[in-house]
Amino acid sequence: MRKRNKYAIACSFLASLSSILLGYDIGVMSGAIIYIKKDLNINDVQVEILVGILNLYSLLGSAAAGRTSDLIGRRSTMVVAAVIFLIGALLMGFAPNYAFLMFGRFIAGIGVGYALVIAPVYTVEVSPESSRGFLTSFPEVFINGGILLGYVSNVAFSKLPTHLSWRFMLGIGAIPSVFLAISIITMPESPRWLVMKGRLHEARIVLNKTSESPEEAECRLRDIKEAAGIPEHCNDDVVQVPKHPKGDNVWKELFISPTQSIKHIVLTGIGIHFFQQASGIDSVVLYSPTIFERAGIKSDHDRLLATVAMGCVKTVFILVATFLLDRVGRRPLLLTSFGGMTISLILLSIGLTVIDRSNSQVTWAVALCVMMVSVYVALFSIGAGPIAWVYGSEVFPLKLRATGFSVGVAVNRVTSGVISMTFLSLEKAITIQGAFFLYAGIAGMAWVFFFTLMPETQGKTLEETVALFGTFFEWRSTARELKGKKMNNNDEIQMATGDVVSS
Repeated sequence: MRKRNKYAIACSFLASLSSILLGYDIGVMSGAIIYIKKDLNINDVQVEILVGILNLYSLLGSAAAGRTSDLIGRRSTMVVAAVIFLIGALLMGFAPNYAFLMFGRFIAGIGVGYALVIAPVYTVEVSPESSRGFLTSFPEVFINGGILLGYVSNVAFSKLPTHLSWRFMLGIGAIPSVFLAISIITMPESPRWLVMKGRLHEARIVLNKTSESPEEAECRLRDIKEAAGIPEHCNDDVVQVPKHPKGDNVWKELFISPTQSIKHIVLTGIGIHFFQQASGIDSVVLYSPTIFERAGIKSDHDRLLATVAMGCVKTVFILVATFLLDRVGRRPLLLTSFGGMTISLILLSIGLTVIDRSNSQVTWAVALCVMMVSVYVALFSIGAGPIAWVYGSEVFPLKLRATGFSVGVAVNRVTSGVISMTFLSLEKAITIQGAFFLYAGIAGMAWVFFFTLMPETQGKTLEETVALFGTFFEWRSTARELKGKKMNNNDEIQMATGDVVSS
């Protein structure tokens, strides 16, 4: 088995720390809202808005992140994300009332938006081909780690007086931002960004450190130069880069007059972000104490402990997924994930229906609900969770990647905001079991979407990946043709090598 590049792992690890910011907010808010509701005396609609609004606020950060990272670099953009979230966390921790708390979430949301875009983009750009799936799943790992930290924080501060407990839960979120800002000092800049700026010498140094071999480093540099429009013979330390389309032309290439290939990429690259959230993951994670209450667990402390157990399951399975992405592939894991999520949501709905219609506690139904929540988050973590970030960051061409991925993140956050801001209202309208039946239907639709439209990208360079798209439902034929051409090229190289040796 090939050894993984430790330097690339370290870079991806440090970059992905920014994803803790979102994870911590999701996890901590699920418990903090219990005490915020009691302390500030807010209603369910205010609860929904407070919980979900950060996702909409993050749109401002994710919309700006693509252009910001293209201008000042991926690394500097991470510093921007960390500082903004630090300010937001402190404002939330010291919030005297609901309005001030909403302002703190506005600031924190912008920081989260920046972090969500830049961590996967940076990671995919430093990753060698053989480890790209493993390393690009790191942001999702750290989102899960942040969720678990948020759950632990809930339990740790739950015994404090009500007016202090939620403020400590939210304010302590400033600590990861400080660690992130410090860690960025040790990270190199993205080699693809360096090439886009004509700084070939610096890019070559980073590629030599993050590639499996010198040959792979040169191959990656050649591919990036070609994508950036730099002639192959240009090997000076600093070169003039041909003018790329300005931002409005990037948007034109993506949405106004895209090629067939770009249409297919946009459909799958953005579709995967939509279905990741539309299948209800944030409702389960954010409102897990409410779900456990409906399942028969009445104590606040016991419900928070149950969420910690769920968070542990979620984190363990995302770690399992990181080792499977480059061995099993994206498609098998994603299809297994959404298929299993559909079944687990149906069973959760059945268990909640039995409990709702029974006059006494039905032990097996309570156990079924708790088990299906854990199974659901486990299945989400092995496929839908990490692959949205891996796939969404690797399918766009170089000059469209930052903008294209930021659009995907925007769709992700809007969908998440809609789901989290409507769950309590949806529960009242069609019951909690009805809500999960609805999410099950969406997860089933996602399975059909990915089965028919999603090409496999495992083991391909970022530049080869783009060639897979453009035929939509006939992508399998395209994949076979590309595989045949690659085999023919390899045969020609071997024949040429044999001729040289024999002569």
